Amino acid sequence: MNEQQTRAQQFRSLHVPGEPLVLVNAWDAVSARIVAAAGARAVATTSAGVAWSRGAPDGDALTRETAVDVIHRVAAAVPLPVTADIESGYGDTPDEVAGTVTAVLAAGAVGVNIEDARYDAGPPLRPVDEQCARLAAARAAADRADIPLYVNARVDTFLCGVGGVPETVARAEAYLAAGADGVFVPGTVDPETIAALVAALPAPLNVLVGPGAPAVAELARLGVARISLGSTVFGAAYAVVRRAATEALDAGTYDALAGGLDHGTLNALMRD
Repeated sequence: MNEQQTRAQQFRSLHVPGEPLVLVNAWDAVSARIVAAAGARAVATTSAGVAWSRGAPDGDALTRETAVDVIHRVAAAVPLPVTADIESGYGDTPDEVAGTVTAVLAAGAVGVNIEDARYDAGPPLRPVDEQCARLAAARAAADRADIPLYVNARVDTFLCGVGGVPETVARAEAYLAAGADGVFVPGTVDPETIAALVAALPAPLNVLVGPGAPAVAELARLGVARISLGSTVFGAAYAVVRRAATEALDAGTYDALAGGLDHGTLNALMRD
């Protein structure tokens, strides 16, 4: 078994209901190393943060090549399993999604998120059969590479306001049958809803958190297996940029910079 296969197996083993894997999402090599140094068991990318930091909006606007380049840099920067948020797969067809997964595996990742939201003029969610074909293509690409890739199927029913628990569960079950390993349901942190999803789904549940969400211990009690901070870390970091810029340009002072990581600390993080 090679190193990537070992990391893939390790990453799979971290998805335990009631003992959730906490992912503080990164968007470049230095944020990945900061997360790893804090004691993370794995590193995830945030597709929104990656897109914004590369000059594109979130929502399938980034090119596959740019996204994969970031994934490669993150995977090379940390000695941990890396899972990549690849939006809806950076491709219009299942074959193109398979091509993305092949490239992501070559970049060193051992997990992917693939969402069922769409960003064209049609309905907010892809038809179930279409999304199943995309997930099946992702699984087949991983099988060809002989990497036990963890495919996390993101169900955007709550984010898009389309259906509640029954629609979410129906989609999730279809996605699992198509080859997904876990289910990611962003858009709700309501404990009753989460408990209902945990009870209904025959796979690890991933939730998206931020300020005001239940604490890790409470989500663990509910049976959650994976907790993602998503793009909120990126947003918090760049809120400092806005505060510092506003303060320096308006008041001529620099207090917003207090508490920042110093040059030596960051430079040391980036030395191999």
